[in-house]
Amino acid sequence: MGVVGPMNLPNSLTVTRIFLVPLLVVVLLTKFEGRHILGVPKELVGAAIFALASLTDWADGYLARRRKQVTPLGQLIDPLADKLLTSAALISLVQMELAPAWMVAIIIGREFAVTALRTLGYARGLVIPASGLGKIKMITQVVAILALILSHGGLYGLYLIGQAALWFVVIAALVSAADYFRRFNLLLSPRIADITIARDQRADRKAG
Repeated sequence: MGVVGPMNLPNSLTVTRIFLVPLLVVVLLTKFEGRHILGVPKELVGAAIFALASLTDWADGYLARRRKQVTPLGQLIDPLADKLLTSAALISLVQMELAPAWMVAIIIGREFAVTALRTLGYARGLVIPASGLGKIKMITQVVAILALILSHGGLYGLYLIGQAALWFVVIAALVSAADYFRRFNLLLSPRIADITIARDQRADRKAG
């Protein structure tokens, strides 16, 4: 089946999420006549596409674990799909003048910095699990994007909700990024390494 693994249902959902990204951008940034697509406001269509894509993010991970179909391909493309979706939605919101560019730059920059850190840790045999704050940030990010997309139709209440959620995402992004770097440094510190080596040596003596 190749090195990266089979194209099972969880992986297919992840690929579907990737294909939804350009569709989302087209719907959000194209100036349709009357701002409707087949009679439906384009904001509703865009929000539905983003919500569906976000749902596949939860579904592919759940199905992969439940069906024991975790593959190297899925581990490779799942985080890529997440970042493509989030980045495309946020950059579109900047273009629509619904999100400040500096906020989006911080959020996207944090995503790539943490990804690089986790990749570096993985290469050294270290696993840095997602933090609780990072998971809360992800949920709030979905709320912020959906609220801001829907607010483009003139719903000021949703705009305020989206802006408040976006501020929380920025703060959580900075705090969780600092926590990732702190845990990474702890794992690489000589003291931790010495403790690990000593533990392994004691285990070897007991085994001998």
